[in-house]
Amino acid sequence: MKKSLLSIGIFLVNITLLFAQHKERKLNIVFIGNSITQGVQLTNVTDAPPAHAVDYLSKQKGVGDVKFSNQGHSGYTTLDFLPGEERTFAKVEEAANAFTDKEALLIFSIKLGTNDSAIQGPHGAPVSPEHYIGNVKTIVDKLLIDFPNAIIVLQHPIWYSPNTYNRSKYMEEGLLRLQSYIPEIDSLVLSYRVTNPKHVFVGDKKAFTYFKKHHLTELIPEKGQAGTFYLHPNKLGAASLGTFWGKAIERVVKRNF
Repeated sequence: MKKSLLSIGIFLVNITLLFAQHKERKLNIVFIGNSITQGVQLTNVTDAPPAHAVDYLSKQKGVGDVKFSNQGHSGYTTLDFLPGEERTFAKVEEAANAFTDKEALLIFSIKLGTNDSAIQGPHGAPVSPEHYIGNVKTIVDKLLIDFPNAIIVLQHPIWYSPNTYNRSKYMEEGLLRLQSYIPEIDSLVLSYRVTNPKHVFVGDKKAFTYFKKHHLTELIPEKGQAGTFYLHPNKLGAASLGTFWGKAIERVVKRNF
């Protein structure tokens, strides 16, 4: 009798674990970024990277319904997203509050730095690595105060050609500055492991090198003041970038939640 009860108990525990493992995690995602996130060079907004990230996530086992808001703004730097900076940060928070399913995991995916790195043109540029990461920390801290159950995924910025020069001037100096932001992002995330564990994560690390290698096929050739440059993903590139983001978010969610 005791063996039978023990067997039944073990069976019930296994069934419970099985259902727990197959429970789908619903996600609400706010994508914060610049023109690359917004997809301004693309014909349809459905071709922007956030839409492709969500499409990827929706097809993965263990992921349930995924809702998102694209808060990408062309030309914006970290200074434009600082709390209290006009209406931009408020719109980000409004987007997060607009999700109706409050049981879903709220995620802020942030990809900023391209415009900060410019020599001149965008708001505040050039932004030093110290000020860049200070701005990112200010944004993240405020989001965690207002949404204490949310998680933040900081995506690495992507490559642009060293002759990039449209209305704003980037060039090789800007590209080098952009790359200097990457270790700052990684260090900031490490610091949150102590101060606010399991809330701030590094996202994609692969897209920078990928677009450097595939810029002729996946970035748009644009006429600039220093020749044809490559900055914005085309339709194929937006799909690739969105998939990189989606995989990074999936990894964070499945490993930690």
